[in-house]
Amino acid sequence: MASRLSPVTKPIFRAQLASKHSNGHVAFVPQIRKLVFEYSQNWSSSANTRSYLHNSLQILARANPHVEVVVRQRNNRQPIVRGFYLNDNEKVIPLNGFEVTAIEKKVQLLLDSSGAKIKSLKRRTVESTAESARGIWSGLHDTPFQI
Repeated sequence: MASRLSPVTKPIFRAQLASKHSNGHVAFVPQIRKLVFEYSQNWSSSANTRSYLHNSLQILARANPHVEVVVRQRNNRQPIVRGFYLNDNEKVIPLNGFEVTAIEKKVQLLLDSSGAKIKSLKRRTVESTAESARGIWSGLHDTPFQI
């Protein structure tokens, strides 16, 4: 009768070697959580927004189940769409004067956005907290040349 010996080391399972998922690696967490459409039932500037909501809203909601879609009437005001994001930021885009295809592009812009504030791409001036190796030069600090 052979006795069973326990293995000297524990076996390593594949699940133990897996790394944690981060955004963009295997799993993706969309940053938008809510879209709010606000339009006026009476104003002519909301006509294209009303037709977009009537024809394309259901398709949008089915394609993006992670996004809460809310439609509100906003009487006597221009139509807008608001995007609410996971980082507690909000982006508002006015929709007056846009065709239906342009409204689709603006909604897609909100869906693809991270909600982060827009940062200027211009370079800032370099500001040092330490004194330079040569010190500060000024014509007032320099001793005049003696002949």
